[in-house]
Amino acid sequence: MNIIKALLQTEKSTSYQPQNKYLFLVINSANKIQIKKAVELAYKVKVKNVNTFVSMGKLKRVRHQLGRTADTKKAVVTLVAGQKIEVN
Repeated sequence: MNIIKALLQTEKSTSYQPQNKYLFLVINSANKIQIKKAVELAYKVKVKNVNTFVSMGKLKRVRHQLGRTADTKKAVVTLVAGQKIEVN
């Protein structure tokens, strides 16, 4: 199972990089231990800390139908000093 969906490149996530933090979009069922192992395996780095949060989906309307976008889980991963992920 692929835990990491994407490495997010936003204004806020780029402001994290000097602090050695990176923002990932992950699957909703993943826990912090699974995220830590997946990042270490995928990027060959040592993870110090993982913080997660769930962004609730927004209400959307198409014509007269009300709907909702899916909830997304994001993880802020802090790396050990000296470690770095190459961002293109």
